[in-house]
Amino acid sequence: MFIEQPNKLLKKLYPSALWRMDPEEKAIYLTFDDGPIPEVTPWVLDKLDQFDVKATFFMVGDNVRKHPDIFRMVVERGHGIGNHTMHHIKFFDRNSLRYMDDVREADKVMIDNLPEKEHFSLSSSGKQSRLFRPPHGFLNHYQYEKLKWAGYKIVMWDLVTRDYSYKLRPPQVLSNVLRYTRNGSIITFHDSLRSWKGGNLQYALSHALWFFKEEGYQFKLL
Repeated sequence: MFIEQPNKLLKKLYPSALWRMDPEEKAIYLTFDDGPIPEVTPWVLDKLDQFDVKATFFMVGDNVRKHPDIFRMVVERGHGIGNHTMHHIKFFDRNSLRYMDDVREADKVMIDNLPEKEHFSLSSSGKQSRLFRPPHGFLNHYQYEKLKWAGYKIVMWDLVTRDYSYKLRPPQVLSNVLRYTRNGSIITFHDSLRSWKGGNLQYALSHALWFFKEEGYQFKLL
């Protein structure tokens, strides 16, 4: 549970971040980190279409640069998009000014690759919310304050599925999802090769979508 759900101390570090939505509403919020990846993201999109579900994808700018067609596929199918930095950097890998440069670079790549019919920006005043999720879930205080000042809405999570873990088998990942999901949960999956290769993503996502649809949950965008 320490990994799957955030503890109170972590929440206090980023008090204005989104951790969970309305606990009184029977709705959950699927998110996917680290894409777009051509071997994985199209499968995720097809699976979401199968269940008529929309999700929010926190994308790495360099992956958008490499695979702009997959990025546009996500947008054209009506899913939300968010910034996950240009190079999936850790908060201690670069100083705070360079961290912000990396975030802005990712924004630019995404804006430059939006489908022509989509005339919105990633700014908070546009149709698309300016969402940001830090890689590995951590920011230092300066980065956190700069991101808020720049108008980003920082999105964390209520549940990390741990689909990326080589130590977990697919049924264990699904067990995490079923055990910890609740009203308003922001759930983090990963459309990454790491989640894909062991089958964790395919198994857990497929079964979770079926289960929560049967239970009457709504799936909403952030």
